[in-house]
This record gives sequence, structure tokens and C-alpha cells, in this order.
Amino acid sequence: MHWLSIVLIGVAANIDNLGIGVTFGARKTRVPLLSNLLIAFLSMAATYVAMTAGMYFSELFPLYWGNLIGGGVLVLLGVWGIRKVVRERRKAAASGEGAGSAQASERIADRTDKDGDHVISWVESISLGFALSVNCIGSSFGAGASGVSPWITALSVGVFSFASVDIGVRLGSKIAKSWLGRYSELLGCILLMAIGCYEMIF
Repeated sequence: MHWLSIVLIGVAANIDNLGIGVTFGARKTRVPLLSNLLIAFLSMAATYVAMTAGMYFSELFPLYWGNLIGGGVLVLLGVWGIRKVVRERRKAAASGEGAGSAQASERIADRTDKDGDHVISWVESISLGFALSVNCIGSSFGAGASGVSPWITALSVGVFSFASVDIGVRLGSKIAKSWLGRYSELLGCILLMAIGCYEMIF
């Protein structure tokens, strides 16, 4: 079993969750236990469904080709993500605004806390959970095609989802000013590429 891939997928799939948590923390917005659990559950569900689809797809090919295709998908997602981050940063620099990924987190945070009470209710967390779970689909499909366990990977994604939102909210602006806050999205893309290479080679 590829334990390293399982852990790294859990981390990479939740980089955006950390960014959202940091934004909430900087705004002193609370994410109660139930709301955070719902977000984690939706990420787990999306991961499991996408990985199961990836596994069925991989059965159409020999094991080696399944690993190659799944790993290739992860590498391509990482490259596409880096390209997107670089383009957003150039656009933000040209307009004199903040980093593109930070702006995206701000927009999502604005849409989530609809009543402006600085508490993410369980109802508000459902829409946020769906938005964040979309990030899990592409990488999970690729991992499923590589033969990684859907159940354990979904659990890993759920645990890291819960932890990343909680840590982001607790540390807030401290993380936003650190290198992790500035380069978190790039780090997630690099992790996806590393997982893809690992799955193709081993």
C-alpha cells in the first residue's frame, strides 16, 4: 500500500482548505466543530467517488498502464495548477493587488458567511464543503487509477481537511504572513507532481 501517496494526497488536496481557514482566522470568524466535520465529510465523499471511478477506469488497462495514466494525470494537474498560480500572480502584480490565491480565498469567505455574524453555521458549511471538495476530484481520480486505496485515502483527506481548516482558523494572520501562506498553493501543485512521479515509478 502506498502510504506516502495517501498522506501526500491528503495534504495536497487540502491546501485550499488551509487558505480558507487562514482567511476566516484573520477575520476572527469561527468554524464550529459540526461545520468543520461537514466540510471534511464532503471532501471524503468526493475523494471516494472520484477514486472509485479512477479504479474502474484503470481496470480497462494493465496494472503498469493504470499506474502510468494515474500518475500522469496527477503530474498534469500539478503543472496546470502551477501555470494557473503564476498567471494569477502576474495579473495581481500588474494590477497592484494581492496574490491571486489570497483573493480567491477572500471571495469564497465572503460568499460563505452570508449573514456576516463571523460564525460559519452548518448550513453555510455545506456550500463551502461542496466548493472545496471539487479540488479533490481531479487528484483523487488520478490516484484511484494508480491503485491507491479509496477508503484510506478518503479518510486521509477528511482528517487533513478538518485539521487544515482548524489550524488555519486558529493561527489566522500568522500563517498568511509566513512563507507557507504565500506559497501554499504552489506547494500543493508540487506535491501533486511528486505523487504522480512516485506512482509512475514505484
